[in-house]
Amino acid sequence: MTHSLNEIEALSKRAARGSGLSWGLAEEAAKGTRWLASFGLPGPELLADLLELNDRRAEIDVSPMSLDGVWAAPAGRMSPLISGASLSDCAGRLLALGQIQLQSVSYPLLLVPFLGGAALRLKQPVSAAWEGARLTTDGHQLCVQGDDALLTNHATLVTVSAPAQMLGPKEPVMRAQVSPESWARLSGFAHRTFAPATEESRMRGAGAGLSDND
Repeated sequence: MTHSLNEIEALSKRAARGSGLSWGLAEEAAKGTRWLASFGLPGPELLADLLELNDRRAEIDVSPMSLDGVWAAPAGRMSPLISGASLSDCAGRLLALGQIQLQSVSYPLLLVPFLGGAALRLKQPVSAAWEGARLTTDGHQLCVQGDDALLTNHATLVTVSAPAQMLGPKEPVMRAQVSPESWARLSGFAHRTFAPATEESRMRGAGAGLSDND
């Protein structure tokens, strides 16, 4: 089933928030999911997988303990959303160091959209590599190498480098395929953000008034 990028972003934001992420991080997750989908990559499917893995887990458990040396999380697995946002904020440090390494990253493809933000700040392409996969972006286009490892649910080590070289870039599109099963999983998380109906809210609904104005 195809959906507009706006639809994908809106549902992803609600779903991320419904899983317990802060509104700010949920918004970043949604933008990243949309970005991946625009290049024909399964961002919504991977986001659903990640939300199920970390459902209602405290953000600090899957966040980098330190931004010095190799990044690692207390839980032994790192969220690509939280570490990605941190990488984007550390764009200047990344360029100065040449590379930053992240240990035990869940669904590392979800990290890549944040590199786009870093690339735009640096005005230099940025790449991420793990276990046979390498993706490079300048923020507008995306180069993909090593398709077999793209969708892994766990990368032992992710190396983020800048500057990087763009080879065979892809152009974004305006609509993307999302499986009905993944759409339903995200919708389930999104549903948590809706307040349950009360007797008062039902009475205030369309056609539910009790007053007689005749």
